[in-house]
Amino acid sequence: MTRRARWGDNPPMKTLLVTGGAGFIGGNFVLDLLAQGGYRIVNLDALTYAGNLDTLAPVRDRAEHVFARGDIGDPALVRQLLDAHRPQGVVNFAAESHVDRSIDGPATFVQTNVVGTLNLLQCVLAYWRALPLGEQDAFRFLHVSTDEVYGSLGPVGRFTEETAYAPNSPYSASKAASDHLVRAFHHTYGLPTLTTNCSNNYGPYQFPEKLIPLMVQKAVTGQPLPVYGDGRNVRDWLYVLDHCRAIQRVLELGRPGEVYNVGGDAECENIDVVRTILRLVDERRPLPGGASRESLITYVRDRPGHDRRYAIDASKIKRELSWRPLETFETGIARTVDWYLANQDWVGRVMDGSYRGERLGGA
Repeated sequence: MTRRARWGDNPPMKTLLVTGGAGFIGGNFVLDLLAQGGYRIVNLDALTYAGNLDTLAPVRDRAEHVFARGDIGDPALVRQLLDAHRPQGVVNFAAESHVDRSIDGPATFVQTNVVGTLNLLQCVLAYWRALPLGEQDAFRFLHVSTDEVYGSLGPVGRFTEETAYAPNSPYSASKAASDHLVRAFHHTYGLPTLTTNCSNNYGPYQFPEKLIPLMVQKAVTGQPLPVYGDGRNVRDWLYVLDHCRAIQRVLELGRPGEVYNVGGDAECENIDVVRTILRLVDERRPLPGGASRESLITYVRDRPGHDRRYAIDASKIKRELSWRPLETFETGIARTVDWYLANQDWVGRVMDGSYRGERLGGA
C-alpha cells in the first residue's frame, strides 16, 4: 500500500508562502518557525493598519525571511512570488479580522476575505498543477479561519468540525465564504487544502483594538474600560503560540481536505477577563495607596449581533495529531500582560493615529 505523502516529506529547508505574516497570528507564526530553524518564509502582507513591520524586527536581517508588501488579491504579484520562490506550502492568515470594523465597513471584508482568498486559491491551483507529481502530493494549502463562522452557542455544548455554519457578523460571513471556497477547491480540483478554525487568540503583537490588549492599554493609562452589554459573553481563549504550533502540526500531519478546530480549553466571560487583566496590572503597576483599577470598568451599549458564547471542541486535533495547548489562561494572560507592559514602545508605534482606542462598530 502506498503511503500518503505528507508535507513533512519535503527537504530539510522547507519554503512556505505565508500571507498576512506581519499581522498578529501570522507574525507570531513567522517568528516561531524561523526560531525553530529549517524554514524559509516568503512573507506577503499588505501592511494595512493591523500589519506591522515592527513585529518582524527580530528577523529583519535573516536570509530565510523574504518580505513582500502586497495584496493577496493581486494575481500578478502572487504568481510572481510562487514562481520565484517555489514554496512547498501556503499558509493563509491574510484577512480583515475585527468584528466591529466589519459592522462599520463590510465591503472591505468581502474584498479581502472572499475575493482575495479566491484569487490566492486560483493562483496556487495553477502553480500546484504545474508541479511534478511527487511535489504535488506533498504540497499543502492551509487556510486559517475562526470559530465565529459557527455562530452563537447557548449555555452548553461546543463547536465541532461538523457544526453547521451560521455566521452572524459581516466578518464571520466573509470568513465562512472563504472557508467554503477552500473546501470547494479541494473537492472540485483536488487541491490539497487544510482548514483550521480557532477560538479567540491573545498574546504578544496583537493590535490594541482587540479586547485583551485594549484593556491592558487603557488600564495602564487610566482610561475607562468599555465592556459591552453585561460583560457575560463567553469566549474560549487560545494563547497565540499554542495556535501557531497547532497550525504547524496540521500542516505537517493533517489530512488534505480536512478541517481541524483549535481551542484553548479556557472559557471565560468577558468581564472575568477584564478583571483578571486589572488584577495583574495592579500587581505590576500599583496605583498610589494600593487603589484598584476595577473602578475604571464602564458598561456600554452592546455590539449589534453580539454572539453570546463560543466554545471549541478540539478533540479531533488532540486525538489525530497529538496537539494540546501548553498554556492555561492563567499562565497565558500573565505572559501577555507582562509583554505589553514591557513593550509600550511597540504599542505606541502601532497606534499611528488611525486608531486611538475608540469604540468601533456601534452602527
